[in-house]
Amino acid sequence: MPSSLSRNTSSAPFRIGLAANRSHQQGPESALAQLLTGSRSSIEQQLKPQLVVVGRTLDAMQQLGLLENYPHIERFPYGRHGGLMKLVSRVVDADPARTLDAVIYLMDPVDPSSIFPEAVALKRQCVIHGKPFLSTLAGAREWLELEATADGAAPNPALDPTFDLAQEGIALIAHDAMKDRMLEIAERHFALLDQFAFRCATGTTGSLLNKLAQKIKGEEAGRNWVKPFLSGPLGGDAQIAELILDRQQCRRVLFLEDPHVARQHEADIQLLERAARTVTDYALCISDAECGERWLTLLQQRAAQNQPAAPR
Repeated sequence: MPSSLSRNTSSAPFRIGLAANRSHQQGPESALAQLLTGSRSSIEQQLKPQLVVVGRTLDAMQQLGLLENYPHIERFPYGRHGGLMKLVSRVVDADPARTLDAVIYLMDPVDPSSIFPEAVALKRQCVIHGKPFLSTLAGAREWLELEATADGAAPNPALDPTFDLAQEGIALIAHDAMKDRMLEIAERHFALLDQFAFRCATGTTGSLLNKLAQKIKGEEAGRNWVKPFLSGPLGGDAQIAELILDRQQCRRVLFLEDPHVARQHEADIQLLERAARTVTDYALCISDAECGERWLTLLQQRAAQNQPAAPR
């Protein structure tokens, strides 16, 4: 994915790695089928990406008649033959003709393969290299919609309700080394974040964001701009996970992770991400600052297209 916040439409097409756990491949209502059917126009007519697809996932696409006759597909081996491992290698490859710009890996949190070393490494290297790692149907669908509309496609009206931010919530979480970056991002995109009906965060991050809001909106108006939960190590990640699982207005998560530091509360972090993947059609999680910046920029543009035209 280009690191700049605007994409040159004359640049090379995206190269997207694609894989799905077994439960997300089975039948016409599977997450894989919903994604490729619902985003078919974005893929075939607008973005025209090169899809690098792991073997079993490609078999399922062919069996279900998904993206039939689409010419830009490269088959990778089955997972047991190293397909996911090769995706990891392509994420870090410096050759623009080989490197992946994004990875869509529709993960089933109860599938043991979702915690295999290659699956964990795939996500981690995407975070390190600032490339989208999209592990839910909702996340992949939104990313394709945002990139397609940024490229000039007409918005998909079926997705309009998800961009009515006055009915939506967002969680903002940052590890210690990323808290300053979170504040920078929040200040830069404050007008967008202010449109959300509900904002929440874990402990210290929430307090810092409320101080930022008080500086921008005034002491009283900004006091409770974000609902702070407990700190992550004390259970805040679990509290936000419950909001996501109960579909309580919080389905977008911007979680700025520091992939270079071992965390004592790693299980809590994984719990939050697992919750998002459990409600795969509902929740999404962006895990690094670079992708978060572009995501918020394009989200602002797409949300604005949802607004009715002002009367003349």
